[in-house]
Amino acid sequence: MFNVAGIELLPPLSTFLVFALAGLALNIVPGADMTFVIASAARGGRRDGFIAALGIGGGALVHVIVAVLGLSALLAASQTAFTLIKWAGAAYLLYIAASLVWRGDSGTAEDARPRLAGWRLFRAAGLVNILNPKVALFFLAFLPQFVDPNAKVPALQILALGLWFDFVGTLVNCGVAIAAADAATRLRHVSWLSTAARWFAATAMGALAVRLALAERR
Repeated sequence: MFNVAGIELLPPLSTFLVFALAGLALNIVPGADMTFVIASAARGGRRDGFIAALGIGGGALVHVIVAVLGLSALLAASQTAFTLIKWAGAAYLLYIAASLVWRGDSGTAEDARPRLAGWRLFRAAGLVNILNPKVALFFLAFLPQFVDPNAKVPALQILALGLWFDFVGTLVNCGVAIAAADAATRLRHVSWLSTAARWFAATAMGALAVRLALAERR
């Protein structure tokens, strides 16, 4: 379909289209990543929503590179490695949930330093994705299914497919950020809504942490 120096970077068009449709369907399914983007956009507007979406995309990029290098196989083979990363991810999600409750609507110190706050938000979003071992196992299991068995360099096709999946996922999350930010703006005059949204986001993050902690390898 697309090659450089005779090396196919993508599988045949029919296979790629199936991959693209399957990837889009998976990207629009809500999870920890999308919940984090929604919470960020609802509290900080489109800017924070976009930063969160880009941070999630950065975390996914790390998983793609790890999958290409074959290191994700470690998580599939080692129960200890999977458990350690799983608990670290669950603890981080609980930390985010607690932060949403503790900080409330105060945050003037961070608001006065938008660049630092932006980087911290990007980093937090990236860690939400990176510290989820299920994402690593997903890329390891999902991407190779669409690689051309006759490919000269399969790793390059895995990389290209992973980059496409990450790109589409980032676009989806940016769209979600716009919708969440606009909805929050329209409803901002409702005094109790901000508190309710914060507690809802904290509860969702806590539930996702429990779900991740109970996750098993497949």
